[in-house]
Amino acid sequence: MKRAKFLSLVLATVVASSIAFLQAQGPRVVEIEGSDMMKFNVTSINAKPGEQLTVRLKVVGKMPKMAMAHNFVLLNAKADAAAFANAAAMAGATAYIPAARKGDVLAHTALAGAGETVEITFKAPATAGSYTFLCSFPGHFAAGMRGTLVVK
Repeated sequence: MKRAKFLSLVLATVVASSIAFLQAQGPRVVEIEGSDMMKFNVTSINAKPGEQLTVRLKVVGKMPKMAMAHNFVLLNAKADAAAFANAAAMAGATAYIPAARKGDVLAHTALAGAGETVEITFKAPATAGSYTFLCSFPGHFAAGMRGTLVVK
């Protein structure tokens, strides 16, 4: 009887420690670089439904921010990425996140220039599927600065 209680206590301690460790780890960090070539170095991110993610975008390059800034914009599954990017090109006053299409956005960073790093922490969508992410700075989506968050 004493042995069973002891084993139960040890098991409960191990479980509690494991839960505390996992909670202390926080969100998974995904590091992405944006370059003067208008490309992300990561174009596919896999996630579990509801997983906490931090996307950290580091801008590498030499061009000034006013000419070559980058951001990370995650769109919902039904959003038309090309239409969003077209509207974004005219939304300089709102950091290229068009107010009329804010409903398309699940998460986004601020704009960053050469040598800067920005990040956003969010939960991956609960519904499995493919979600487009892009840079909304004018011309960058058209140049191929985009990728996919795959939730499965």
